[in-house]
Amino acid sequence: MSSSLLTNISAKTALASLSQTQQALSATQAQISTGLKVAGASDNAAYWSIATTMRSDNQALSSVHDSLNLGASTVGVANSAMTATISVMNQMKADLVAAATPGVDRSKIQSDITALQAQMKSISTSASFNGENWLSADSSAAGYNATKSIVASFSRDATGSISIGTIGVDTSTTKTYDAASNTAAFATAVAPLATTLATDNLANNTAQALAKQTGAAADIAAAAATQATVTTDTTALATAQTGAGILDKTRVANGTVLTGGIAKLDVSKLTDSAADLQTLSDYTSMVDHSLTDLTNAATTLGSTQTRVTLQSNFVSNLSDAISTGIGSLVDADMNQASTKLQALQTQQQLGIQSLSIANQNTQLILRLFGA
Repeated sequence: MSSSLLTNISAKTALASLSQTQQALSATQAQISTGLKVAGASDNAAYWSIATTMRSDNQALSSVHDSLNLGASTVGVANSAMTATISVMNQMKADLVAAATPGVDRSKIQSDITALQAQMKSISTSASFNGENWLSADSSAAGYNATKSIVASFSRDATGSISIGTIGVDTSTTKTYDAASNTAAFATAVAPLATTLATDNLANNTAQALAKQTGAAADIAAAAATQATVTTDTTALATAQTGAGILDKTRVANGTVLTGGIAKLDVSKLTDSAADLQTLSDYTSMVDHSLTDLTNAATTLGSTQTRVTLQSNFVSNLSDAISTGIGSLVDADMNQASTKLQALQTQQQLGIQSLSIANQNTQLILRLFGA
């Protein structure tokens, strides 16, 4: 092998090898310090792009999870209040049964009913979480929307388009009070429809009894006609009362009209007359129907709460899975990195020694000249 003063091939080779070792050592040290094998687009453009997008989506899922937790709390408050309202209504029903006893002091029973009415109003008014109250509403307010939405999902399709899913709750079927039912316009619209239904109810009762008694085709047909009329009246009254809750909507049973609904029920002036006892029986029927409505509302809220909880658990697990997937793409294997670091440090030391030896060649040439 020839020697040259101008070109030290051995030194150049040793320097190039040492430079490569230094670069690999720097990259490995960066992996150990950051915990990432793909810290930037220059490390692996494809993996970095995927990981960056998925991290962004995972942050969105975190917001979805927070929204679901907030929604679960809101539904939970409404459901608890509805359950409490049902309990109070059961007590009111018991009071009405007691009021049917001849000679009982109905003014004292009304005192208890009045307290129960106030308690139900208090429960509904207090059923608020984060400014949301699904039991006590005002449908006449500007911007009112009976459908409440809970952000439930965030997804991205193969084209990159994103979509946000929601869980909707129709509070028009769960609200117990609505301030809109206290307006004069509401009363004007509802009163004649309620009166018509009460009148047609009595006519239908007579027609049904006659048809059952005689079995005549004409009477059966007449009974069917009156029943159809009652069905039409009931639908018309329900439509006119969309701005009312379960407890403050006008109710009709047989020929009795209870304006203002259960919230305005009053038995203090009822006597033991046959007419008043019938009215009392109709009131009891109204309370029973109200209990059915409350139970249906509680079922809706309970089902929604269960769904929100399940979705919250799913989103949490999905977020964990995405984090794991991102890690498999960009996280460094610390065991591998630490082993590689030790090997590169050894190579670095050997490279320095090789460069040192190569640089000594010029000293050997000087010795040949007796320098």
